[in-house]
Amino acid sequence: MEDISFRHQARARASGTRQSAIVGVVASGNLEVLVERVLPDAECAVDIKTAAVGFGEVWSAVIGDFVERYSPGGLKFSINDGGARPDTVSLRLAQAVRLISEAGQ
Repeated sequence: MEDISFRHQARARASGTRQSAIVGVVASGNLEVLVERVLPDAECAVDIKTAAVGFGEVWSAVIGDFVERYSPGGLKFSINDGGARPDTVSLRLAQAVRLISEAGQ
């Protein structure tokens, strides 16, 4: 098991009022993403737990691209990975931002 963490500066605060959201499922070839609105508006954190050891550079590229595209300021992402491919990671992160950006609890 490998733990990987990233911290980024975001251009803007993520929209919406929902405080947390969860998408995906931990399963072979998939992942679960918990997103929480707990950080200052210009910060983004991503913590990953994965059984696929040695893919730090791939994770770094995927997370960097995600932050650049979505500017998820104020959000902390906790990822439980089940061996997801980079395109699945990008999809789940985008779904998490969309869900937390909705009005809600």
